[in-house]
Amino acid sequence: MNRREFIKTGSAAAAATTFGACATAKGADKLAILGGTPVMGNESLPALREMFAWPIVNDAMRKASDDVLVSRKMSGRDIAIEFEKRFAEWNGTKYALCTPNGTSALNAAYYAVGVKPGDEVICPSITMWASCSGAVNLGATVVFCDVKADDLTIDPKSFEAHISPRTKAVVVVHYMGAPCDMDEIMRIARKHGIKVIEDVSHAQGGLYKGRKLGTIGDCGAMSLMSGKSFAIGEAGMFVTDDEQLYKRFVRWGMYIRIRQVWGPGAIQRTLDVPFGGVKLRLNQCVCAIGLEQLKKYDRECAEIEKAMLYYWKGISDVKGLKIIYPKWEKSNKAGWYSSRGLYDPAAFGGLSNKVFMAALSKEIPTGFAGSGCNFPLHLSSVYDDEDIFSNGQPPCRRGLKPGVSPKSLWGRLPVAESINDRLLGDPWFRHYDTAIIDRYIEAVHKVAANYKELLKLPESKTPHSFWPV
Repeated sequence: MNRREFIKTGSAAAAATTFGACATAKGADKLAILGGTPVMGNESLPALREMFAWPIVNDAMRKASDDVLVSRKMSGRDIAIEFEKRFAEWNGTKYALCTPNGTSALNAAYYAVGVKPGDEVICPSITMWASCSGAVNLGATVVFCDVKADDLTIDPKSFEAHISPRTKAVVVVHYMGAPCDMDEIMRIARKHGIKVIEDVSHAQGGLYKGRKLGTIGDCGAMSLMSGKSFAIGEAGMFVTDDEQLYKRFVRWGMYIRIRQVWGPGAIQRTLDVPFGGVKLRLNQCVCAIGLEQLKKYDRECAEIEKAMLYYWKGISDVKGLKIIYPKWEKSNKAGWYSSRGLYDPAAFGGLSNKVFMAALSKEIPTGFAGSGCNFPLHLSSVYDDEDIFSNGQPPCRRGLKPGVSPKSLWGRLPVAESINDRLLGDPWFRHYDTAIIDRYIEAVHKVAANYKELLKLPESKTPHSFWPV
């Protein structure tokens, strides 16, 4: 759809008014980064902050947290157990266990699936370090694989190419809300007898062909911290249908529940000491907030989805920008956490995405999410030659022949090494307010129409402005 067709559509009636000065989108106005008038100035900040404020806090969430404080039950179990029960019902899994953060949930998940010293765990290079730190802590070697250029999720072909007889598990990351190709991942994993951990930290409640993410692999783990889509504070969640994985997870760090889940006979020698030596109990103020968030989360995600698809429809005529969205029916991006679109520098005369984003950020004072994504983890020495535990040997080299570097196991990962230059952040709208969204659409058209003027600007030497947690 070109710009003229977009303005004519009924869904863009408000946009027609906003774009009354259509010459702006055609490049008549000077870019704000070059001294021109911005599409929206600082006077718009109060309205824009409301557009992007997250999570959406209501009175029920406040009261739920206050009630826990008044009852002095912050370190109890009853509300946590209720939250786990409701979360499991909502997510479609038999078991759910809440933890203090997503990292701890992922760490324990590796123990649950049986990762041990000398094993290999495959992980996409583009993700946060928490996706694979648990494997390192257990003495396994992390073998990185590449991601797909069209959606940044794990490349099934690269995954299979990196399998060895030592491969125990793979962690698949539904990155920036985009679901992985789980049918292909599961086919490969089952063929080779590999456990599948879904990292759902970016896509809680997301769907792959009608199935909730986190329910397809052997287990799922995710962050529920305040910046994520399902935001309740610093928290995490582990989900599975496998009773043995559930019991091993409890044995790792749920010390108060060990006797309840395993039975008194199983702990006559160990008593209630957790095998992981960690305590995974979640503060019940957060659990109470989570119970209230469950009541409204799907509705909020639906509005976010509507707003984001409206935005991308509005800029669909801009050559060089492309939406990242699942191609399968009954699939979505749930909350669109830190979503990115594809950016083609060649369409803008070689202009870097950092300069393009800098220009957008001058047109509207807040909302555009920056360029790039996580740095490629396989370039970090942590997973190759750092003696993390000061025992004379890097943990990731355990089980390898002397002189063999983990780097030789993954080789070059071309997409991961170049993808940061080919992304552009979406404005993460939390409300379907077309009058505001239209101004962001206008800003994109204005910068795209005037990109040649930006070719004169030096590229910033700073890293891409993105660091998800």
